[in-house]
Amino acid sequence: MSKNVVDAVDLTKTYQMGDIQVNALRGLSLKIKQGEVIAIMGPSGSGKSTLMNIIGCLDSPTTGRYLLNGENVAELVGNELAEIRNRQVGFVFQSYNLLARSSALTNVMLPLRYRRNGHELPKSKAEELLVRVGLQDRMRHKPYELSGGEQQRVAIARALVNDPAIVLADEPTGNLDSKSGEEIIELLMGLNQEKGVTLILVTHDPRVAKHAQRTIHLLDGRVENE
Repeated sequence: MSKNVVDAVDLTKTYQMGDIQVNALRGLSLKIKQGEVIAIMGPSGSGKSTLMNIIGCLDSPTTGRYLLNGENVAELVGNELAEIRNRQVGFVFQSYNLLARSSALTNVMLPLRYRRNGHELPKSKAEELLVRVGLQDRMRHKPYELSGGEQQRVAIARALVNDPAIVLADEPTGNLDSKSGEEIIELLMGLNQEKGVTLILVTHDPRVAKHAQRTIHLLDGRVENE
C-alpha cells in the first residue's frame, strides 16, 4: 500500500490586505499517495497558488496540519522551511526560472549547492538527468541558446536532482507551443512511470489535466470536487 506523501488536513490561509481579510484557503484537506499524478485546477482566486505554495513549502498555513513525506511542516518557517523545501520538493515553473548566464549543467546542479550538510552529489547525477531528458548534446549551452521546450527540460532535470518526494509543476506547458507542451507532458509522465515520481500539476489546461490519475477542482479555497 502506497504511503501518503502529502497529507493536509483542514488547511486555512488568511491574508490581511489593509482593512480587508482575505481567506485564500478555507479548511481544505488533501491526500496524495507516493507515485500519484494529480492535477489541481480552478478559476482565478480559487486558492490554487496558495495551496501550491503551502504544499511546496514556500509558505505556511494559518491553521491546519500538513505532513510532507511524513514530516510535520505546517509550523515551520524561515530556514527550516527552506531546508525541507530543498530536500523534498522539485519545482517546474511556467517561466523556467533558469540562471541566464549559466550552462544547462550548472542550472541542474544548483539545488545541490544548498544542501545543509555540504555534501554535493557528483556532477554525474546532473549529467545523467540531462541525458534522460534528451539534452546530452546541450549540457554546456546557456538558456538563450536553447528553445523553450529545451529550457523546460533543463528545469525538469533540476527539479529531480535531489530525488524529491514531490515534483510541483506550475503551468509547465504555459509558455510552449502545443507540440513542445505535449512532449514535456509525455516526459513528465515517463519519469513518473520509470522513477515513481509523485507529480502535482497545477494547470488550467484540460489537455494537461487529462494525463493525471486524479483531478482536484478548487473553488473559493475549498475542494469543490474530484
